[in-house]
Amino acid sequence: MDARDTDLKKELDATLHARRELGEEYESALVDSFLEKVDQRIDGAVERRVRRQLAEQQMQTARDSRSPGATDSWGERFGFGIVSLVLAVPLSAIGGGVAHLPGLLAAWAGIVGVNVVQAARTNPGLFGGRRQSSRNSDWED
Repeated sequence: MDARDTDLKKELDATLHARRELGEEYESALVDSFLEKVDQRIDGAVERRVRRQLAEQQMQTARDSRSPGATDSWGERFGFGIVSLVLAVPLSAIGGGVAHLPGLLAAWAGIVGVNVVQAARTNPGLFGGRRQSSRNSDWED
């Protein structure tokens, strides 16, 4: 158990103590406040992991000094997937909250579109991209 877990346990204990002292009328506000703190912790942890992973990828890229046309590593695809999922949550909330189901569908269409473009960029020919044309094609005279 690290210091962050201890801090979170102290926050929970303080919230429960405050709930006992203030009564049930403040229960929802206390729970919302505690959940906000937990949400901030989760966001911070995800952000630190994503930054660390991106920094590792940049270090690896700098070490390899590979060409721009080379395919991406598994770590870069994984990092892109993590970032995509992290951003999908607020985009879904905003799209669903503003325009309900059509907004949610539009948000996810954009997320899927970005991921398809990334997949096509990292895997040329995956979606029937350009192929080497041959002289013996049925469409040419």
